[in-house]
Amino acid sequence: MRPTTSNEIRQAFLDYFNELKHEIVPSAPLPQKDNPTLLFTNAGMNQFVDVFLGKEKRPYKRATTAQKVMRVQGKQNDLENVGPSARHHTFFEMLGNFSFGDYFKREAIDYAWTFLTGVMGLEPERLFATVYTDDDDAAGLWQRYLPAERILRFGKEDNFWEMGDIGPCGPCSEIHYYSGDMAGITPAGVNNDDYPGYVEVWNLVFMQFERLKDGSLVPLPHPSVDTGMGMERLVRVIQGVDSNYETDLFTPALARVQELLGDSDEQRQTQYVGYRVIADHGRAATFLIADGVQPGNTGAAYVLRMIIRRAARFGRKIGFHQPFLGQVAQVYIDQMGDAYPELRLRRELILYTLEREETRFNRTLDSGLLQLDRILDDLHHRGETVVPGDVAFALYATHGLPLELTRDEALEQHGMTVDEAGYTAAREQHALASGSGAFANYVVGQSVYGDMLHSLVNTGQLDESGVDYDPYTGAALESTILGLISDGQPVEVARAGQKVEVVTAATPFYVESGGEVSDTGHIRNTFGGEVAVRDVRRPVPGLIVHGGEIAGGELKVGQVVHLEVDRERRADIRRNHTATHLLHRELRAHLGNHVVQAGSLVAPDRLRFDFTHDQPVGRDMLQRIEAAINEAVLANYPVTVAYSGQREAIERGAMALFGEKYGDIVRTITVGGQNDQAPYSFELCGGLHVGETGEIGMFHFVGESAVAAGVRRVEAVTGHGAYDFLGERLQLLDRLAARLNAPVTELESRLEALLEHDRSQERELDSANRQLARSAFEVLLGGVMEIRGARVLAAQVDVPNAERLREMADWFRDRVSSGVAVLGAVKDGKPIIVAAVTPDLIARGVKAGDLVREVAKIVGGGGGGRPDMAQAGGRDPEKLADALAAVRAHIEAALQE
Repeated sequence: MRPTTSNEIRQAFLDYFNELKHEIVPSAPLPQKDNPTLLFTNAGMNQFVDVFLGKEKRPYKRATTAQKVMRVQGKQNDLENVGPSARHHTFFEMLGNFSFGDYFKREAIDYAWTFLTGVMGLEPERLFATVYTDDDDAAGLWQRYLPAERILRFGKEDNFWEMGDIGPCGPCSEIHYYSGDMAGITPAGVNNDDYPGYVEVWNLVFMQFERLKDGSLVPLPHPSVDTGMGMERLVRVIQGVDSNYETDLFTPALARVQELLGDSDEQRQTQYVGYRVIADHGRAATFLIADGVQPGNTGAAYVLRMIIRRAARFGRKIGFHQPFLGQVAQVYIDQMGDAYPELRLRRELILYTLEREETRFNRTLDSGLLQLDRILDDLHHRGETVVPGDVAFALYATHGLPLELTRDEALEQHGMTVDEAGYTAAREQHALASGSGAFANYVVGQSVYGDMLHSLVNTGQLDESGVDYDPYTGAALESTILGLISDGQPVEVARAGQKVEVVTAATPFYVESGGEVSDTGHIRNTFGGEVAVRDVRRPVPGLIVHGGEIAGGELKVGQVVHLEVDRERRADIRRNHTATHLLHRELRAHLGNHVVQAGSLVAPDRLRFDFTHDQPVGRDMLQRIEAAINEAVLANYPVTVAYSGQREAIERGAMALFGEKYGDIVRTITVGGQNDQAPYSFELCGGLHVGETGEIGMFHFVGESAVAAGVRRVEAVTGHGAYDFLGERLQLLDRLAARLNAPVTELESRLEALLEHDRSQERELDSANRQLARSAFEVLLGGVMEIRGARVLAAQVDVPNAERLREMADWFRDRVSSGVAVLGAVKDGKPIIVAAVTPDLIARGVKAGDLVREVAKIVGGGGGGRPDMAQAGGRDPEKLADALAAVRAHIEAALQE
């Protein structure tokens, strides 16, 4: 049956290309971290950029994705059209298939045509194809499916695709669908908004070039394919509706909004713009939060805040007075959680973030809108048509009204615009005045911490150096609460169940730095108040906040409290941190002095160490390094801490990490080096360490891998972690020995014997199957047909795999000097078809690739290959016999031409 629901359509697309040997690759996250020109993923190919450029190798050459996409940036910003338009969105899904130097234009066009007309069942007579002005290759390939009048040529604006200002690009071919009355179909409607009913469904990009920063184009190492099909538009076409918002992608959310408001159908239709904005923005916000974005004032965080507030503002206009977006988000979590599991995994975070941001905005929305109304009325009465940029920014800084909201209100009330360049200048000036620089990530929330530190210093509660930070001399101390922050705002009291950040005059808690994670623990007063500290950070220099939840009682500013670190956890962290110093030393000793630390993680349960090295570290080498580290552990070297001038420490041979910034006075960690002997290890380090290496207990590698070009990573466990890891492995050996009824010392030889026995049986089975197939083949030869002088065999056979099917086709070519074999089989419930053609018939027009492609349509699939050998797959095994029966007609037609 043809897929009809959005979930069915998405899965059908992925399954179709998976059958065509495409790897199903999960969607990349929405926030872009690797491309400085993009804020969000805006196309399916973003995650494959380095593959297209030849900079990255993947274990596959074909891929397919259902990619999450946001377009609220630059020339691909659809924000202002969301609501009034029936087809524009901030967030949408992009279905795509990709070839990395494998196939090119012919297959891309064939696959797209077969999916749309075969799997989706679209009428061919309603489809148009567009190509780039001078792309004669693509135009010629489309002529196999469409008449010339429905193959149109367009220029760069429509048919040359570019991801951004730089990166892969190339000519493209778009597929358009006409949904109106066939009496009115005309090529003039394609890419023309004056003609309703024409929808661009699919864009096939033939990736041939890379655009450089200077604007020049250079050929890519291997021409590739990048296609993108808007999920919303495809569903709209399949479900036969006039608007994307009438598809089942949005109707459940729209129905929920209507239910919450108690609106009639007529009221809903009258307020359709607000309904659409809420449905679209609610979906976008849900996915952004699931991908780790939190509302803020710059970058992706600003976009999230803006769309939440824009949705909240439209919600207010159509009747909402309490937070409602969480209800909308829940619809999408339920509806799309199978396709995107992160929605369910982060459900609580999504709902909490939406309610918190809506609540915060609602506090200032009324006063902000009132102030905006006064400003707009005043400007209007003075005959002004533009809202000054500094005024618009002041509304944001004071009342939290995003630029986009001010722009909407100005346009709707008085047809006015906003000086956006002036707004940007005012924002940058504000950042400079705050000391963060014109291009820094200025965040209003940071001012809470800055203001608190400024106040504490001015009132003498802290000196200029800030909080007394000393995680080195002990794990507990008493201090005074100087500040409490909850929900981003200073508070005087925090009570049970409340999330809070606590500022004290002094702290023994270590703050994450240099790869070592922060301490955890407790802060208690004498009245039963207690906070379980789960995070410690330094939001601004000089201020340290302890984040957690009030476990009982209450905490108040001014109270004396007892701060205590989780000592057992800290001891495990100490073991792992000192072990990284031993590891660094032995890596350099065994691999060479080119080894330099390139990153690390020091956690209580494990350590991770990245280092410069251009090849894998083999198992034997890892064992030697591990043995040397454990020798250093058993030597029980003393670990000493000292402070000295940076230059002095470096001159004495201390290792300094590349890229780290050090002050004039540095802290050094020395392992060994007693009695005038050279130290075993000598590094600059501000972290926590054991007193003697024997405290580490044991060191054991658990992994080695590549991180990037020229950078390797090792992971290891020590102490309790090593004991637990090795204990589990020893228990596993004991269980295996019991299962195999052999001593542990004989497990390896017993396993090898079993594997060899298994391989021997597989060889015998394969030989028997081959003999059976050969016998069956001899019988099949009796059914060879004669078609216009060519011997033709079309039959279904029982073979275990496609490889045996191809082997039988080869047998046919060996036995028949002039002929065609089309053999079919069913494997795992799906039909497989293989065709082989001798050279003389290829010259007469019979091509294996064309043949399997046509007959595969009958079984709901597609395929292709070389003229002499090709393979196809399908979805419907019940129609395999019909497909094989159609071979005769196709060969007769080919031999007539």
